[in-house]
Amino acid sequence: MRSYSIFTILLLCLLIFLVDIIAFYWLQSVTVLLSSSFFKFLINILFWIFTTGLITAIIVLKIKLDDINPRRKHMLISSLYGLTVSSFIPKILFVIIISILFLTNHVFSEKESILIIPLLGLFSGFIPFLTIVYAIFKAVYHFKIHRHKISFKHLPNSFNGLKIVQISDLHLGSFNYRYKTLEQAVKLINNLKPDLIFFTGDLVNNYAWELRGWDKVFVKLTANINKYAVLGNHDYGDYSDWENKVDKQKNFNAIEKFYQNTGFKLLRNTSDTIKINNENISILGVENWGNPPFKQYGDLKKAIISSQDVAFKILLSHDPSHWQEEVIEKTDVALTLSGHTHGMQAGINLGKKQWSPIKYKFKHWAGLYKLEQQYLYVNRGLGWLGFPGRLGMRPEITFMQLKCSSSAAN
Repeated sequence: MRSYSIFTILLLCLLIFLVDIIAFYWLQSVTVLLSSSFFKFLINILFWIFTTGLITAIIVLKIKLDDINPRRKHMLISSLYGLTVSSFIPKILFVIIISILFLTNHVFSEKESILIIPLLGLFSGFIPFLTIVYAIFKAVYHFKIHRHKISFKHLPNSFNGLKIVQISDLHLGSFNYRYKTLEQAVKLINNLKPDLIFFTGDLVNNYAWELRGWDKVFVKLTANINKYAVLGNHDYGDYSDWENKVDKQKNFNAIEKFYQNTGFKLLRNTSDTIKINNENISILGVENWGNPPFKQYGDLKKAIISSQDVAFKILLSHDPSHWQEEVIEKTDVALTLSGHTHGMQAGINLGKKQWSPIKYKFKHWAGLYKLEQQYLYVNRGLGWLGFPGRLGMRPEITFMQLKCSSSAAN
């Protein structure tokens, strides 16, 4: 809410209030079916208590935002965000559908319109409400393993069958110190017995203090060969106000230290070579690189220098936009792993087809992409930011097995 002016917030509150007035008007067509005048009165009172409470909370939070402890600020904003979404969307659907039904009530008889139309309208609002509640309280931590086998012509034989786990966008501050919740994901990852674990950025929302106690969970992640990480746009502290550059640097240093303490090798525009039986692959990692307004700290040319003589390269780059802009057809990187989009934490999945509004912002936003012999995988994220839920876009653990083309087909 910090990025919005008080005028914008007041306009939002006015919109909520207007929708609620219309929703309340149509609600009377439902409550008229109740025989008890007490229940009618109770429903009306509770309706307006919730509305006035929500609008008041939004305005007060905006006014007091700078005075709130940063450790509480994120959870307060997310909670209000969740309440607003779970209230506003069902109401507006209820208003739209019941309005259309009443305007076209010639489809029904007069008797049917009195009974059926209000019930259909109520149903149209109730289902989205339950869906959003499920997204917030169940699906948000309903971890899903996405499994893929990818074959490459130039993968060294010694690395045939290499098992990779990728996780991304934890945003640990959003977990609110629910250590046991993330431990469930850690167990799922370790059961896959990965050779390599890659974390592709956004460890925190903004602050290093979000990491308190998480080292005891993160250190439990085990890989047969090594664990690597890169930074995401939220890991630099760019979205916070700092009293001076020294404080911002201390925050950044603490995040770097966290990776050291948990056994992750943080790649900052550099690479690391893995050798098995005198054969090599390179793991490259760049700092965040995205299209404006996101910063372009990444330097792929610098990262690739030390691995020029290695034929097979895996790149960790937080923002998938980087793949299209600087990787494909400009480098010989075989596989790029990214995150950042979260799949917008909402989408529709029908078989192998998927859709999310985020596709209109990012060309590559979730899953596996290929151009010639270069691949990109975009992880849907393990945590959340903003809306405290996930709808049709479960938190993801990516499990990949790399194959030589002579050993497996794509």
